[in-house]
Amino acid sequence: MEFRDLKRQYQAHRVQIDNALQEVIDSTHFIMGEQVARLEKELAGYTGVKHCIACGNGTDALQLTLMAWGIGPGDAVFVPDFTFFSSGEVVPLTGATPVFVDIDRETYNISIESLQAAVTYVLQNTDLRPKVVVAVDLFGQPADYRAIRRIAEQYGLLILEDAAQSFGAVAEERKTGSFGDISTTSFFPSKPLGCYGDGGAVFTENDEWADRLFSLRVHGKGSDKYDNIRIGMNSRLDTVQAAVLLQKLKFFDEELEACGRVADKYSEALKDIVRIPRQVDNTRSSWAQYTVCLQDTEERERVIAQMKADGIPSAVYYNKPMHRQKAFADGLIRAVPCENTEYVCARCLSLPFHPYMEDGEIEAVCSSIRRAVTV
Repeated sequence: MEFRDLKRQYQAHRVQIDNALQEVIDSTHFIMGEQVARLEKELAGYTGVKHCIACGNGTDALQLTLMAWGIGPGDAVFVPDFTFFSSGEVVPLTGATPVFVDIDRETYNISIESLQAAVTYVLQNTDLRPKVVVAVDLFGQPADYRAIRRIAEQYGLLILEDAAQSFGAVAEERKTGSFGDISTTSFFPSKPLGCYGDGGAVFTENDEWADRLFSLRVHGKGSDKYDNIRIGMNSRLDTVQAAVLLQKLKFFDEELEACGRVADKYSEALKDIVRIPRQVDNTRSSWAQYTVCLQDTEERERVIAQMKADGIPSAVYYNKPMHRQKAFADGLIRAVPCENTEYVCARCLSLPFHPYMEDGEIEAVCSSIRRAVTV
């Protein structure tokens, strides 16, 4: 059993994808070919945002955003304590200071109360300027953007929506990628919309920021690539990845619907055994992962061992809070306790999940968990 079966996806759409790849090879326009511009237009239309700027990967998308905003030394950027490393990594790369914030134990997304407390702490106890909140839509579930926006407006914060795991999700009848002042996503192969390598994108309504982002992704170029008007990056999406994404976008919503059905089957089978993911009312998750919580670390290890013995893969996202990462040790600001993050890190477990899962596979996973939990 595959954790996320990309082979089945490819086999189901092999002819279209192979033809798209062959077009790129025949054209020999491997960098910034016409498929990239076409993809940017289609992604902007899909999310309902004016500008889409494709780039090399999701981490670059985050860093490009902070660079476009001029974030740097003396600035505080608020980041969930429970997320992938890149959400916080890009902050010190710009010279700014990450301030880690606790999560909501039910949704795994940023805690509004903790964010409020962290901003207050920074204002009262440091010389830092609160500038940005990185709102991560973890595991496919959109964050609470109404509440985040209230705090952002109160303190003059910019909202960076990290939709790397939630592309295609819906809240308030809007798609993710449209909630931030600038929003970003990743096209890493295992993401809801994934390519065949690395890729990412940035979304914004702001014309000035969009122009800056287009420049920053190609060495800060001006009128052409030999006219460099600012320090930038080399972060271009290659044409092969754009061609793959253009094909995958055609059946993306079908896959999201299938993911919803798989999630419902998991939830029905596991609701009385483990703590299942909470689906927020009036939202649609893109189900980047299906993550449950066990009673404690010992039970999690028992479940992992049983699943492994049954030939079933699993994954722990994430076993260490951001504030405990050695890379952030120098100058770490402990603005707020992150007890929910500590709790979830010790108990969470992600199960095999993809739109092509069969009922027998779902039942095999659930049976394995039952055997381990009822020992």
